[in-house]
Amino acid sequence: MTMKMLEAGGLELVQDGVRSADEDNPKGYYEDQRVMKLHDMTDKSWLKATRGKGVKIVSNLLRSLPADNNYRVLFIRRDIQEILASQAKMLERRGEDSATDDQRMAELFAADVWRAQYLLERQPQFEWIEVNYREVLADPGRHARRIQTFLGLDLAVDRMAEVVDPSLYRNRAADNANP
Repeated sequence: MTMKMLEAGGLELVQDGVRSADEDNPKGYYEDQRVMKLHDMTDKSWLKATRGKGVKIVSNLLRSLPADNNYRVLFIRRDIQEILASQAKMLERRGEDSATDDQRMAELFAADVWRAQYLLERQPQFEWIEVNYREVLADPGRHARRIQTFLGLDLAVDRMAEVVDPSLYRNRAADNANP
């Protein structure tokens, strides 16, 4: 959702198009496969060419970013139960089973989020804000303005808000049935 917002706002995104939209993510994935290899990559010079562009990086790979660049991070937060429900549906559609039970996965995820926030708070190369998925769905205009202000870019805020699609909020935590 956030990458779609940034794209609609006019920010150039770094993506390779390898993973196309599907039933699990009908608006697309907005990924670049190089990102998933950051941990093992020795030459990360390609990142300098992404300056001023949007790059999707999962939280556990933030620590693999070189410290000689500066980063503005939109740290997207979503309820872990919603993430687990989404992953379970995806695995079911693919005919796969999870090797890790939900309780353990929730523990691993919470630890990863803690480590990522610890890094963001303590490393000078990062400026960041937390963006709550459910709150964006409830008030996309306010959050589009907040993102635009944080990034300090001339983005089309109205278009950013317009692309937020509440119909894609299909895996809601039981106690959060209304965004």
